[in-house]
Amino acid sequence: MEAYTFSTKNASQTQMFAEQLAHHLFPGSVILLEGDLGAGKTTFTQGLAKGLGVKRNVNSPTFTIIKEYMGKMPLYHMDVYRVKDSEEDLGFDEYFYGEGVCVIEWAHLIEAQLPDEYLKISLLHKGDDDREIQILPVGDRYETLSKELEI
Repeated sequence: MEAYTFSTKNASQTQMFAEQLAHHLFPGSVILLEGDLGAGKTTFTQGLAKGLGVKRNVNSPTFTIIKEYMGKMPLYHMDVYRVKDSEEDLGFDEYFYGEGVCVIEWAHLIEAQLPDEYLKISLLHKGDDDREIQILPVGDRYETLSKELEI
């Protein structure tokens, strides 16, 4: 699959990019969100939430593993950094194949449990507030979605 790269100059642009992405998502969308601490994963998820019509404040689920938000579609924001056993069944399938959008931070830690198709998004520091957003679609639906993002 072809990778796509976008650049943003500040947190607002990162959120706007994610908000636009939200308009292309579908029930059962799975987004793997990778990036160092402070790379903007929560900022990105806040933009997705806005695009999905979520009214609540979105923050990192660091200590709860999953936070659920209701909008046009449910948004399931997962932080699996503290999941001890990558093979432990925590019921992720119910979220991955449900009617909402899953955003999974540190998804590589539960790689064996991930669905076969997803959208991997990596956020990279490129300066003080500059970010490079790398998108790797895995599966035909995500490839089509990525091509639609040429905004």
